[in-house]
Amino acid sequence: MSDPGPKPSVPFWHLHVGEDGVSHQTQCALTDYELKGVGPADPQWNDKMARGEATVVFTVQPVGWVGDWHENPAPQWIIVLSGRWWIESMDGTRIEQGPGEFSFGEDQGCTETDGKKGHKSGTIGDEPCCLMTVQLHVDPKREPCHLT
Repeated sequence: MSDPGPKPSVPFWHLHVGEDGVSHQTQCALTDYELKGVGPADPQWNDKMARGEATVVFTVQPVGWVGDWHENPAPQWIIVLSGRWWIESMDGTRIEQGPGEFSFGEDQGCTETDGKKGHKSGTIGDEPCCLMTVQLHVDPKREPCHLT
């Protein structure tokens, strides 16, 4: 095996609800990696999340799709497989993501403010955006980056 290099730090965005009841986005990073082999395979870096029940949902958002203000249906990992999309939180922060980028949507329980609740999102460009979501069957937390 070649040198595995330094312990990874993989960035992601966390859409969460602050104590003010407003959704915010915080740049976080997965950093709890352990170098470990799987069977006879060479060791690899693994950041194992808590075990629990989950539902996997694949979505394809058409060109020009816009999801007006809404909350995520459950705390969920959202991974962009193809295409591009944007997410805007109630505090006005807007991020854009493409293939291989991911976020954690945990904006359940927002307080409606000026007609806004949760987040808005939509596709970018001239191709659909294909997403994979892993919805966790857990209660949301109001703490940014608690998953790291």
